[in-house]
Amino acid sequence: MSLFRNIVFAAVIAGLLSGLLLTVMQSFSTIPLILQAETFETGGEEAGHSHSHEAAPVDGTAAPAAAHHHDDEAWMPADGFERFIYTAAANILSAIGFGLVLLAAAEALGGLKGWRSGLMFGIAGFLTVSLAPGLGLPPELPGMPAAELGPRQIWWISTALATAVALGLLAYSRSAILAAVAIVLLVAPHLVGAPLPPSHETVVPVDLHARFVNAVYATNLVFWAALGVAAGLLRERFRAGEEAFAGSSGRLASR
Repeated sequence: MSLFRNIVFAAVIAGLLSGLLLTVMQSFSTIPLILQAETFETGGEEAGHSHSHEAAPVDGTAAPAAAHHHDDEAWMPADGFERFIYTAAANILSAIGFGLVLLAAAEALGGLKGWRSGLMFGIAGFLTVSLAPGLGLPPELPGMPAAELGPRQIWWISTALATAVALGLLAYSRSAILAAVAIVLLVAPHLVGAPLPPSHETVVPVDLHARFVNAVYATNLVFWAALGVAAGLLRERFRAGEEAFAGSSGRLASR
């Protein structure tokens, strides 16, 4: 019970810190680009065009979001402090969830032993959740076309799972056969290919989208590194407490 509680505490604290860090970085990088893209989208619709698009991945994960049509009556957080609060809440909740998965996987593989092992797991999380799926489904801005949601979700989840298994095999297996299996798992989703939209026409400039993709990957890498380092440091600290408590309990029992 103590182990489970400490893992949850470590995930919550690491998620809070890394989620806030991601929100601050997004405030200066991705969010201004999203707002700029929204002006192109609005201008295109005022000219008589209707675009179906998906919400921009402000969480920096490039995970597919629900496609929707622009609706003037749909509620959106106001720019400024309100948008910052909602973005921070979403990022912190996502970071806590990712932290729980990271720590659970680490415990199953022997546990985190300081900030270095936490950093390695964090980089693995970036490769699994952001970079690998993003090669086929890059982060999208408002006003950009997208394929149907269901096939995108299936491809994204399959790619993330295949990448996670492949990285685990490469890191923890010495078998050449398993290493070959890992390579196959890494490339198979991209050979199949991600679902594509029926048309690539968009009002969003190419250079704006390129800057957004670069900003998402850069902030996401820092986020995952911070999450892994924080989780590693916290888990090591909590483990020391567990060992000290076990030692004192053992001494009392022997008296």
